[in-house]
Amino acid sequence: MSSEIPAVSREWHLVRRPQGWPVAEDFALREAPVNAEPAAGQILVRNLHMSVDPYMRGRMNDAKSYIPPFQLDEPMQGGAVGEVVASADECFAVGDHVLHHLGWREYAELDAAQATKVDAALAPLSAYLGVLGMPGLTAYAGLFEVASFKDGDSVFVSGAAGAVGSLVGQFARIKGASRVIGSAGSDEKVKLLTEKYGFDAAFNYKNGPVAQQLPEAAPEGIDVYFDNVGGDHLEAAISSMKVHGRATLCGAIAHYNDTEAAPGPRNLIQVIGKRLRLQGVLVGDHAGIQEQFVQDVAGWLRSGELVADETVVEGVENATDAFLGMLRGDNTGKMIVSFTG
Repeated sequence: MSSEIPAVSREWHLVRRPQGWPVAEDFALREAPVNAEPAAGQILVRNLHMSVDPYMRGRMNDAKSYIPPFQLDEPMQGGAVGEVVASADECFAVGDHVLHHLGWREYAELDAAQATKVDAALAPLSAYLGVLGMPGLTAYAGLFEVASFKDGDSVFVSGAAGAVGSLVGQFARIKGASRVIGSAGSDEKVKLLTEKYGFDAAFNYKNGPVAQQLPEAAPEGIDVYFDNVGGDHLEAAISSMKVHGRATLCGAIAHYNDTEAAPGPRNLIQVIGKRLRLQGVLVGDHAGIQEQFVQDVAGWLRSGELVADETVVEGVENATDAFLGMLRGDNTGKMIVSFTG
């Protein structure tokens, strides 16, 4: 799939920090020169697919966090998979496919040590940004390591039709959950959860209070809550959790664009009496289970037990639209931006 290396590459820059919900004027698509002869130890990659993920919203704020903020008037970063088109490192040849973290641009020049070879024969390249990539490992580690899932647990997943949530629910089902419940933001997604992903029950959180709908879907309570949303979902989950329940706190997308501090759950006192465990998850802490993760998930994909959906937006020029759509919940499964031409 090699092609001539162009003189310039398009790349997305953050030009101002969003106040609340990001808008188009916060970003600019600019051209940058392409170095067709990378320095020693570096490679030039033509990106084929890039990822847009909820955590990127936090990087747009100038705030200290577990990952540095994006810099203004510089290209943003994120997961991408592409083809090596020039190499000055003996470990990579032209034509190799690699995973790296310089997305949001058509061409990326990077240190070879920052790239990982991926095999297009094992799975579609975009899968390395989703089910076999960061979202997949987040779901796997968050459920099995952080939440200490065990056979027979009842599991509730919020944001259950998204890149991480859709996998958490399926992983739990495959490993013997007694009941898997999901919440999503549309009736179509609710139908998808039960009819395609194998959830036992699901509800549209826009149809009524989560605190009312969750007990109806899980009348006997839940052992594990995987939180991608925060807010009213976390509060409702605490009320529905059994004694010694465990919650993995993965994200709080309901509050990423808030301009004021969000109120915390009003029922935290229940954490004491129920002896609950609420623990955050960051995928970078779980690199040690990467091999087991790939082995298990690839096997589930091959057997047909696991479904990994993607929502694909074509063209680098539409990357910010894809990002904003992902924040709104427009995607089913992993949101991917594919570059054509």
